[in-house]
Amino acid sequence: MQKILVWLDGSSEAVRAIDTAASLLGPRPAVVLTVAPAMTFAEGLAATGSVVPGDAFEHLNRAQALQRAEVGASHARRAGFDAEARATTASTTWRGIVDVADELDVSAIVIGSRSLAGFRELARGSVAHDVAAHARRPVLIVPPPPRRLVV
Repeated sequence: MQKILVWLDGSSEAVRAIDTAASLLGPRPAVVLTVAPAMTFAEGLAATGSVVPGDAFEHLNRAQALQRAEVGASHARRAGFDAEARATTASTTWRGIVDVADELDVSAIVIGSRSLAGFRELARGSVAHDVAAHARRPVLIVPPPPRRLVV
């Protein structure tokens, strides 16, 4: 059975994507991936004016991302996957996801979506949209649960 890649950003939508993929795709190998920036804007400012080694922030960000991925992989194992954690750094999240998917030659990418639209999507961007546009493999985008109207 071919491996899938599940992107985890720590949100409830990402956890829902793991559970949905488990119910749709069944037990199989999976990589739970967290993508971190090599350096945040604030870290970039700190690095230019201090004696911090150039790659210190990248190592720290990757280590923190791996911790989040380990938590996600543990959840994925409870959901039925043979899961391993993986972290990477990238200039953009979608690029990190697509690059790791290509490197591992996974059969599909699973992403939880916040269903942003309009100005919010334009301002924040949509990782799910960008991955679907650039991946050379199937992408399962799991939407958030429907909102309940309170009357």
